[in-house]
Amino acid sequence: MKAEILSIGTELLLGEIVDTNTPFLANQLSLLGIDLFFTSAVGDNPGRLSGALRQAWERSDVIITTGGLGPTQDDITRETIAGLFKEEPAVDPALKQSIVDYFAQRGIEMPASNIKQAVLVPSAAAIPNSRGTAPGWWVERDGRIIVAMPGPPGEMQFMWQNQVFPRLQRKTGAIILSRMLKTFSLTEAKVDELVTPLMSSLNPTLATYAKLDGIYLRIAAKAARRPEAEELISRHEADIKKILGDAIWGADDETQESVVGQLLTTRGLTLAVAESFTSGYLAHTLASAPGSRSYFKGGIVAATDEVKVVLGIDAGLVAGGPSAELAVAMAGLARQKLGASIGIGIEGYSEPVGGTLPGTVFIAIDRESIGEPVVQRYSGRLYQMKKRAAYYALFDLMKLLRSA
Repeated sequence: MKAEILSIGTELLLGEIVDTNTPFLANQLSLLGIDLFFTSAVGDNPGRLSGALRQAWERSDVIITTGGLGPTQDDITRETIAGLFKEEPAVDPALKQSIVDYFAQRGIEMPASNIKQAVLVPSAAAIPNSRGTAPGWWVERDGRIIVAMPGPPGEMQFMWQNQVFPRLQRKTGAIILSRMLKTFSLTEAKVDELVTPLMSSLNPTLATYAKLDGIYLRIAAKAARRPEAEELISRHEADIKKILGDAIWGADDETQESVVGQLLTTRGLTLAVAESFTSGYLAHTLASAPGSRSYFKGGIVAATDEVKVVLGIDAGLVAGGPSAELAVAMAGLARQKLGASIGIGIEGYSEPVGGTLPGTVFIAIDRESIGEPVVQRYSGRLYQMKKRAAYYALFDLMKLLRSA
């Protein structure tokens, strides 16, 4: 099956919003074993949208649209699909009542314009939208499928996961499962080089993705039955772990902060951080993890040298500028001031070189039960290092905790 995605809305072409729907759907289609051949963004123009939709109908088996299902005059996706099939839209009584009920339950007067969201054509079946007022459309004709979904990501993703994905999965006639392994400290090129012997496999397939918190590897397997797909993934995963070893820090929905939280909780330890270069990003990341209050004591953001001295760090050390020794002092400050088992200190600097701003970051981990703090130094472009430094720190802490 060949798929095509049309993202609809003039605001996309003006750069007023970023299209996050297309990357999400592209990933989901791959899980279904459906090949995505084309994606495009189209404005709220009847002629151009009609042309794009007609072209998609001529060359693709599955056409997915997002956007243009609202109640305003420039929401024209339904009308354009109706025009493609030369069918007249008509208000569906059941859909109309569901929209009326939606507003009534919230105590809001329903604008008359919302009634247009209740129309259907003979070829279309409504896709329920429990997160908003715009039902989707499922159109199936001549061996092709059009799926029209609302533009807001929260509505679209919920509709996709609960209504569209299962229906398309039944169409593919196979079970497709995936497993995401997450690595850190290796470049994408290095990961690709190491797992090259496994990349030639057609089932399961293996693909790499560069993310802020490392390089991800997605294993996808297709089989007639779920146990067979699970077995294919399990064997491939075991082979990858033999190659990449400790570089793998998690899988699927795990985050570095959640894995660190589990390790700290299991060992009955607590954590505090002191940051300068990263401006509190590590503290924010840790505090965002569910249940973090049980192990994360808090963070100190020392944006200026004066603050560091006031908090108790030696003035002479501070005057020397960012260094590994200063990161060690920051880690000790965090642990002692906030009464934690472990302290992390982050220091760093940037300087213009060849028109760019590379940065150097010093990360220290201070723990009660070890004699010397663990210190690491990382370099890279400034725009990356500000956030990646937090992940470097978490990865180093994971390795320390797992080796203890």
